[in-house]
Amino acid sequence: MVERLLIDHVGHRGDGIGFVGSQAIYVPYTLSGETVEVAAVEGHHPDRRRLLAVETPSPERIAPFCPHFGACGGCAIQHWQPDRYRAWKRTIVVETLVQAKLDGEVAPLADAHGAGRRRITLHARMGTHEVLRVGFAAMGSHDVIPIDRCPILDPGLDGALEAAWALAEPLISVQKPLDIQVTASQGGLDVDIRGSGPLQSRMISTLSGIAARHRIARLTRHGELVLMRNAPTIMMGTAKVTLPPGSFLQATAAGEEMLASLVAERVGRARLIADLFCGVGPFALRLAQRARVLAFDSDAGAVAALQSAAAATSGLKPVKAEARDLFRRPLVPAELRDVDAVVFDPPRQGAQAQAERLAASKVPVIVAVSCNVATFARDARILVDGGYRIETVVPVDQFRHTPHVELVARFSR
Repeated sequence: MVERLLIDHVGHRGDGIGFVGSQAIYVPYTLSGETVEVAAVEGHHPDRRRLLAVETPSPERIAPFCPHFGACGGCAIQHWQPDRYRAWKRTIVVETLVQAKLDGEVAPLADAHGAGRRRITLHARMGTHEVLRVGFAAMGSHDVIPIDRCPILDPGLDGALEAAWALAEPLISVQKPLDIQVTASQGGLDVDIRGSGPLQSRMISTLSGIAARHRIARLTRHGELVLMRNAPTIMMGTAKVTLPPGSFLQATAAGEEMLASLVAERVGRARLIADLFCGVGPFALRLAQRARVLAFDSDAGAVAALQSAAAATSGLKPVKAEARDLFRRPLVPAELRDVDAVVFDPPRQGAQAQAERLAASKVPVIVAVSCNVATFARDARILVDGGYRIETVVPVDQFRHTPHVELVARFSR
């Protein structure tokens, strides 16, 4: 059944929201003030609709730049005038902090898209009639939208889509879909494949030929090495880091640089810094140019890569990196007694247990980095209730065209 709906505003997830009585209805790819024709989405919640037509478009609507937009689920917003989109993204942070009753000035949105995404996860599925599909998932679905180009990728990922198609062809089966993670590195494409069965020697020989033709530096399967032609390295400050297989990396090089710069400004002249959830060291390796660093993360491979890069880089202050699960064993106040500043950048679920220990500490400066405004607000409330004062919050747009927003905030006693 076709319905007509007036869109009231754009919600925090990027969907337009209209109302039927008091019931909020969510419609992707729509804007405030638009009258749209929609239909129910089979198998989804009753408050979801799919867009059929825009009857009365907003004056803020623009043409999307990607031919896959609206089918591919990678981007939620390419149809909104840039200034309005940027204001909306900053508002997500403002409204979340207000809801949590947190004071703190929210700075203008900092754009950190740079040259584009330097890591992607592609999906390969064998469809009906045994037709291979390699691409991104459709919005709210496991369907794969086959793509041959993506305009938001870093030039370092040139050839990544062709490489993924070439790898999927010999590996795919009807029973075993594949996920193919590709990261741009100085040595070429770093590829980790998940979903394939054990690889026979003949298959490894086939994959080696594909790697040579498609600029693949390293190929791993579920993190286990299959072949390596070049070490997949990236620069973090003055340090060269060899990436662990499938390791976490900020989505854009510009995003990493901006977050690290904001962190460095906010720790000031601290001489001993604890970097919690440190990963491969995007903050620690830069901060060590002027301060001693204690670094902690549950990922032992990332910690080893950080420690190795620090040891091989001249001119850095001492870096001590340790594998430690900060969810189960957060640093306690006694361990932070001599620390001048703490930086913490947890995964999306935030760092509630660690925030509780930080709130009980006497560390003078805490810098929080977050990719989830809601869990940041929860952790920030813990710090504020423990006696910290929240200062300026800087929202960072690394995931342009999506509702994801990151931020850097400074807390002081």
